[in-house]
Amino acid sequence: MELEDLRKKIDQIDSRLVELINERAKVVVDVGKLKRRDGSVPVYAPDRESQVLSKICELNKGPLPDKTLVAVWRELMSGSFFIERPLRISFLGPEGSYSHQASMKKFGQSVDYVPLADIRGVFDEVARGQCDFGMVPVENSSGGGVVETLDAFLETRIMICAEMEMPIHHNLLAKCRLEEIEKIYSKPEVFAQCRNWITENHFEGKIITEASTARAAELAAESEKCAAIGSSLAGRIYGLNVLYEKIEDKPDNVTRFLIISSRDTPKTGDDKTAVVFTTPHKPGALFDVLGVFDKYDINLTRIESRPNKTRNWEYHFFADINGHKTDENIIKALEKLHDRTIQVQILGSFPRYTGEPD
Repeated sequence: MELEDLRKKIDQIDSRLVELINERAKVVVDVGKLKRRDGSVPVYAPDRESQVLSKICELNKGPLPDKTLVAVWRELMSGSFFIERPLRISFLGPEGSYSHQASMKKFGQSVDYVPLADIRGVFDEVARGQCDFGMVPVENSSGGGVVETLDAFLETRIMICAEMEMPIHHNLLAKCRLEEIEKIYSKPEVFAQCRNWITENHFEGKIITEASTARAAELAAESEKCAAIGSSLAGRIYGLNVLYEKIEDKPDNVTRFLIISSRDTPKTGDDKTAVVFTTPHKPGALFDVLGVFDKYDINLTRIESRPNKTRNWEYHFFADINGHKTDENIIKALEKLHDRTIQVQILGSFPRYTGEPD
């Protein structure tokens, strides 16, 4: 078969694909009508998303890798949100931040994004109903927990409805050449994560700290002899060239993000539940709580403490456990926790993140 014949065949397949995609979209319109009639079904349902993407990977026989089809279907779902009702997603801004990048990876191109100045603002916009969902960082493999996110959970009644992880790659962004750089802007944490590269290139005396990597890129765009360390997305948004890619010291640098909402997520069969509890200030208090999880055969995957801001030497413990809050063993364990803690609160049950497909 000649090249022109193969191209015609591709054109024919593309034509059928467009028809099928729009046929799918018409069904989405009907789904939206049913959701509006019932009134209680959210436009974005993490449990349904998990089912759809898992099914697509099961059906895929190649040669395209699973990750390619997942990316296509995420954009299809993003378009579906737009058809049903455009979603508003708040994130820690400005535009071009890693939270922005994570939001786009999760929700695609067809939703409205709302950058906010701080993490508490992301929570507040969701709590007021101004945004449907929020994207917030909760921990980094290099820097540990994000205390602003943990504290916001203590001060609001917002729920976790999904989680995701994203590799964080730092890039040197500028309009000039490397040897012309006089200043480099970024966050203190980013400079710490790129210390080896900065030292090797003798930029120790040229670094200037900013509140966010996106703000750093914005400043670098305003000067011909300034650079920023940030995401490739920030480079595209602010018209900067990527001079060096992946300059972080640890190539496996990953941030875990939480998608927050005013709603909980139904059970999928492979879930995680986040709780926060406060223990009395006495010997063995935390040991007693951990014993409850052990008694009911509950796997504790993460625990982190934050001091109580109103009572000295009293601590809140944030914990992630495998399972859904409707599971019988978790129900019984949480009942026992009420007897062993000052307070216990469920932050949400959600599909367990199992990684991106290859």
